[in-house]
Amino acid sequence: MSIPDADDSHASEHESGRDVQRSIEQLEAEGDIAADYIEELLDITDLDGDIDIDARDGRAYVSVNSSSDSNLRLLSRPDTVTALQELARIAVQTKTGNFSRLILDVGGSREAREGELAKLVERAAERIEGGAASVDLPPMSSYERKLVHDLVAAKGLVSESEGEGRDRHTVITR
Repeated sequence: MSIPDADDSHASEHESGRDVQRSIEQLEAEGDIAADYIEELLDITDLDGDIDIDARDGRAYVSVNSSSDSNLRLLSRPDTVTALQELARIAVQTKTGNFSRLILDVGGSREAREGELAKLVERAAERIEGGAASVDLPPMSSYERKLVHDLVAAKGLVSESEGEGRDRHTVITR
């Protein structure tokens, strides 16, 4: 059984006591706003990057990549991507008045992080199979916890998020 976090529900958000369904057009508009914000940032910092926008699973996805040997990798560190994502979300909220669940990827950082999380879950599953009653993973973002919950469920194990704020983490059990 997997227990996703409240802010990880697909395709809707709670606003003023009602669920708000985001259309593809609204998500693409959020992506456009975020892309404009990121593009300005890239121009200011003199970094090269191509920006792609996608809308799926109730979220706008903005990816920044470079086909050349760019110094874009400076922005692809997990903490930096998380900070940029929050800034892009604030830019969207400022323009639309709505909370955004936008996901930002810089230089393939999300895919790399998904691989790291898969290895982390694999090691935790081995510890559970070896007799551990539970395994606590380190604190991570709600998006990363959602990915972990999905990976854990695929292994037939149980996961739950515990803790508050920056200490919120996933606990895996049998």
